[in-house]
Amino acid sequence: MSLAAGLGLVRDGRYFEAHEVFEELWRAADADERDFYQGLVHVAVAPYQESRGHEVAVRSQLAKAGRRLSPFTPTHHGVDVAALLAWVDRSLTLGRCDGPPPVSSS
Repeated sequence: MSLAAGLGLVRDGRYFEAHEVFEELWRAADADERDFYQGLVHVAVAPYQESRGHEVAVRSQLAKAGRRLSPFTPTHHGVDVAALLAWVDRSLTLGRCDGPPPVSSS
């Protein structure tokens, strides 16, 4: 699997499948890249948990995503991490996901 495949799944709203792809990439990544992929896991899991009505889990996943992804701003591997972090912050303020995660790749 590839980063582009995982991002495409997020764009398609297939969050559980995206989580699986990012988790596979995280497990295979070098130590200095693991937080990036784990942050993407959390980004994908947050809206999935929201769809299941698990509000506490949503906030937890968002907070974890913010911590994991913040060292990789503004972009990393073509992903607009700054936009993702802004989405995380808005979502945490709202107490729910602020629409779908803004994922893009170059």
